Amino acid sequence: MPFPRTSGILLHPTSLPSPYGIGELGPAAQQFVDFLCESGQRYWQVLPLGPTGYGNSPYMCYSAMAGNPLLLSLELLVKQGLLHQEEVASLGHYPTDWVDYDRVAREKLPLLTKAAARFREQATPSRQQSFESFCASRSFWLDDYALFIALKAAHEGKSWNEWDGAIARREPQAMEHWRQQLEPEIFCQKFLQYEFFQQWSAIRQYANNLGIEIIGDIPIYVAHDSSDVWAFPEIFNLDPETGLPKLMAGVPPDYFSETGQLWGNPTYRWEALQETDFHWWIERFKATLDFVDIVRIDHFRGFCAFWAVPQGETTAINGQWLKAPGVEFFKTLNDRLGSLPVMAEDLGVITPDVEALRDQFNFPGMKILQFAFGGGPGNPFLPFNYERNFVVYTGTHDNDTTVGWFSQMPDHEREAMSRYLGGFSSDGVHWDLIRLAMSSVANQSILPLQDVLGLGTDCRMNFPGRPEGNWGWRYRAEYLSQELRDRLHFFTYLYGRNPQPRRDPNAESDEPSNH
Repeated sequence: MPFPRTSGILLHPTSLPSPYGIGELGPAAQQFVDFLCESGQRYWQVLPLGPTGYGNSPYMCYSAMAGNPLLLSLELLVKQGLLHQEEVASLGHYPTDWVDYDRVAREKLPLLTKAAARFREQATPSRQQSFESFCASRSFWLDDYALFIALKAAHEGKSWNEWDGAIARREPQAMEHWRQQLEPEIFCQKFLQYEFFQQWSAIRQYANNLGIEIIGDIPIYVAHDSSDVWAFPEIFNLDPETGLPKLMAGVPPDYFSETGQLWGNPTYRWEALQETDFHWWIERFKATLDFVDIVRIDHFRGFCAFWAVPQGETTAINGQWLKAPGVEFFKTLNDRLGSLPVMAEDLGVITPDVEALRDQFNFPGMKILQFAFGGGPGNPFLPFNYERNFVVYTGTHDNDTTVGWFSQMPDHEREAMSRYLGGFSSDGVHWDLIRLAMSSVANQSILPLQDVLGLGTDCRMNFPGRPEGNWGWRYRAEYLSQELRDRLHFFTYLYGRNPQPRRDPNAESDEPSNH
């Protein structure tokens, strides 16, 4: 579906300010929504919201449908009487600008376990009924996920294919034994998902009431060590003996990498999915739409054809392209759930059949301004080459910040950029690129918060290919100043992305002051 001419901000909730080491779904989330509203934005784009595993990547979660309990607001749990203020106060001081994931998990999860136990003992009949209704309505994924997390703890964190063979294979007797053995732990995990849904739904409703919609990601692949692969091994390309991926996901060698990218996720057995009318995928979309208003499909080209690398390979060189039934899938999705608000991440090796699939369903594609200034006038990322049904970004979570990118830019690309812009302004290169994105013909413009703030490489969210040390950046509440709100709102109005004008009170002319 075509989207109206609008703009928004990319910020993952882990980056919100909080005294407890990681962004939370409490007051700071509402304050960020207020910032979006007051700066004229219509979208808040987040990364996948699932429970993260090794490397803390939201693209490698223990479930494709669950929420991350580390995002739960301790303040809201205190207000409910499920935690005591002194328990929360005992956590001490955390880094302000970075998430120490190991410490947060080590110190926060025991508190969340206490909250679950108190809920079980103290919940009113209406709250108990609400919890039970939630569990029943999400049973497709919740039962397996809660058992999976409990089993993982019982097996000292090992991957599911290294568990005792009977439970790794989900033999009925073993399943029943472990459900009884781990009943308190299973209840705890279900409660944390219930509470996540309550807290996130309140934030989403607050945003929607202010005219702001949430854009969320569906990564095409799921982590091998996930409840999805353990519970539905028949839809993944797995080795039946070891349970390891038989065909691994990735992308082939290209301009950026001589060996390609080997992600290691198991690829799908699309023929098995098609036999079920894509039932697992339909349920995944339904679960995602519990949390977001608009779905961005990561690695969209994989629905047309995907790069499959055999087990045992250490690079992505020796793979092959295999076809995927994208047309049949999206037709089935439309038949089951209606015409959905979907964006397509169509970056990478894009062939005409991928563009045809995107355009057949009228999904907007993506344009990245950081890719625009090499290759001359034919570069598809230059704004004059856009069509309206696209989403333009200065950069994404996988790119350097605009300030960091510019500082390392080759001289010939910097000169090309200067010629294109007619020179650089005194506002800083981040505002030059923001203006370029806002003024483009693309219907939607999305800006990482780091670019709005003019931050450098040390505030980058992710370095693709680096397994650790990512996903940690956080902003401070005082960064979202009134001057910044007014300045962003001015450009949003100026370029027709919000109908309500707002003049910067500090400006001497019609344009906001530099900062």
